[in-house]
Amino acid sequence: MSRVDTNPSPGAAGQRTAARVLATAATSDIPMSLPSPKIRPWHLQRKAVVYIRQSTPQQVLEHRESADRQYSLVHRAAALGWPQDGVEVVDEDQGRSGQTVEGRLGFQYLLAEISLDHVGIIFGLEMSRLARSNKDWHQLLELCAIFRTLLADQDGLYDPTDYNDRLLLNKGTHRGK
Repeated sequence: MSRVDTNPSPGAAGQRTAARVLATAATSDIPMSLPSPKIRPWHLQRKAVVYIRQSTPQQVLEHRESADRQYSLVHRAAALGWPQDGVEVVDEDQGRSGQTVEGRLGFQYLLAEISLDHVGIIFGLEMSRLARSNKDWHQLLELCAIFRTLLADQDGLYDPTDYNDRLLLNKGTHRGK
């Protein structure tokens, strides 16, 4: 694993890296979170994954601020208690639509890592960025519930085993197919 550049160049997409959060972390407009009672010791013993995706190559080129905000989630993971070497960035799906899992190697890798019980929490700018189809979304939620993997975005921290959190995760997620 190698170091995550918190201000990566456009060529950084496609590299799976371990996050190295520096004490002098860059400021972000994503609020830093205080530790949550939802985070249990077993979550912190597993890695945090920051999932990064923009739907089209054009968005990747023209919307750098979105990518920067997504990469800055490594700082939120550190603020919630994950060690520097316990944060992994998955950005292989930059420029790929979330309509299907086909061709999305980053999402497939994420599902595999959850199934192997390697992931304590998944960070995304918006949980809706993870999957745009009902089938893929519900597969992800079921795996997260089975393996006690938390989800976190700019709005909150969710435990898919908690009924109310599950409702929040599904609220307004009218996905196709």
